[in-house]
Amino acid sequence: MMIEARDLKKSFHLDETEVHVLKGVSLEIKRGEMVAIVGASGVGKTTLLHILGTLDRPTSGTVRFDGDDVFAKDDQTLADFRNRKIGFVFQFHHLLPEFTALENVMMPALIRRQGEEEACAAAEAVLKEVGLAHRLEHRIGELSGGEQQRVAVARALVLQPNVVLADEPTGNLDTHTGEEVFRLMRDLNRAKGITFVIVTHNEALSNQANRIIRMVDGQIA
Repeated sequence: MMIEARDLKKSFHLDETEVHVLKGVSLEIKRGEMVAIVGASGVGKTTLLHILGTLDRPTSGTVRFDGDDVFAKDDQTLADFRNRKIGFVFQFHHLLPEFTALENVMMPALIRRQGEEEACAAAEAVLKEVGLAHRLEHRIGELSGGEQQRVAVARALVLQPNVVLADEPTGNLDTHTGEEVFRLMRDLNRAKGITFVIVTHNEALSNQANRIIRMVDGQIA
C-alpha cells in the first residue's frame, strides 16, 4: 500500500471554541491509483489533502508512505521528503508571474539544489509532455488559464514524485478547459503510473477516477 492513513483527527482553536475538522479518517491509496475526494464545502477535504501531503500535521493519527511513518520525522526531514516524493497542484496555481513557464517549472529542482542545466532539461522535458513546448519562454501572464494550470501540473511532475495531490485543479477553469486539464492528469496516470489524489466538487470529473472517496462532516462516508 502506498499511502495508509489511520484515525486522522484535526482540530483548530477559534477564539475559545475547538473546531473538529477531521474526526477519525482512515484510508488507503494504492500505487498508480487515481482517487477523487469529494464532498460539500467545509467537510475537511482540503485539510485531509494537506495532511496527506505533509503540509500540515494531524492533531492525532498516522500517515505512512510505503510503511514509513512520515510524521515521526522532524520538520526539516519532512520538508526534504515532501520535496522528493510529493507534487502539488492547487486551484490557484501559485505560479510566479515575473518568471517564464520554464523558470517556474525549474523551481522545485533548483530548491533541491540540482544544477541549473539539469533543472532546465528536466523542466523542458515535462513541459513538452503536457503540450507546452511552444510556450517555454512565455511569462505566466501571457498564457491562458488552461496553459497556466498545465504549467502547474508540469511543476508538480518535474521531480518525478511518487504521488501528485491536486486541490480543485479545475475549479477556476471553464468547463472545456477543466476537462482538458483533467484528461491530461488521467493520461499521465495511465501512461506513467503516477498516483493522483484529487479533491474536486466536479462530479462529472470525479466519476472518471478509479475510485471516489466521499467525505461528510469530517469523516469518510
